[in-house]
Amino acid sequence: MPSRLHVDTPLQTGVTLLLPPSAARHAQVLRLQPGAELTLFNGLGGEWAATVTRMGRSEVEVMIGAHDNVERELPQAITLALAMPANDRMDFLVEKATELGVAAIQPLMSERSVLRLAAERAEKKINHWQGVAIAACEQSGRTRVPRIAPVRTLAQWLAGLEMPAGDQRRWLLSPTAARPLPELFQQAGTGTIVLSGPEGGLSPAEEDVARARGFEAATLGPRILRADTAPLAALAWLGLQTS
Repeated sequence: MPSRLHVDTPLQTGVTLLLPPSAARHAQVLRLQPGAELTLFNGLGGEWAATVTRMGRSEVEVMIGAHDNVERELPQAITLALAMPANDRMDFLVEKATELGVAAIQPLMSERSVLRLAAERAEKKINHWQGVAIAACEQSGRTRVPRIAPVRTLAQWLAGLEMPAGDQRRWLLSPTAARPLPELFQQAGTGTIVLSGPEGGLSPAEEDVARARGFEAATLGPRILRADTAPLAALAWLGLQTS
């Protein structure tokens, strides 16, 4: 199977293209040679066959071939809004959520969050996580790259949300006063936002504010799942129901 590379540039059949630096480095690491076949995608849908025509010290030239308008996305857009877990667990979460088909990820800081980011450090993390998502798309065959939104506090994010339209589900993962996912899924909807808390969970006051913004409490069962497990479990379940 040809290697898949993401290129953040317009693509057109029959055009010769110098790969952007990140994609060129990837091609060189793979030790590709002229004549090697590639699959390129730019995150806007579909993918292109391509052939390496020249390998330089720092440049890789390719000829873009036929476009395949393939779609491997979930039938409905799912956004994960989550209080960022500590250490490197956010990298793992972004990678696996991308593989499972998430459309967007909103990193949040809540009252009980351990990881707190601001200013330049937050921007660097967002860029890093966007790169993790791109790499996961290259591996998993996705042709659309999920957006990693800027870091916000939960209070700021909830205050900026409009009240949901009739076709949007909003679920709050909570172990208390919650309904099972299969029961909530019976409600009609073409898109879903899943809100998940940090290691210590959301505070009662935060849950109340979320409910006021249209979120319904959802349970994943009798066990307490980790902050980096619960949103992935919900996403996997949703993906199986909608595929």
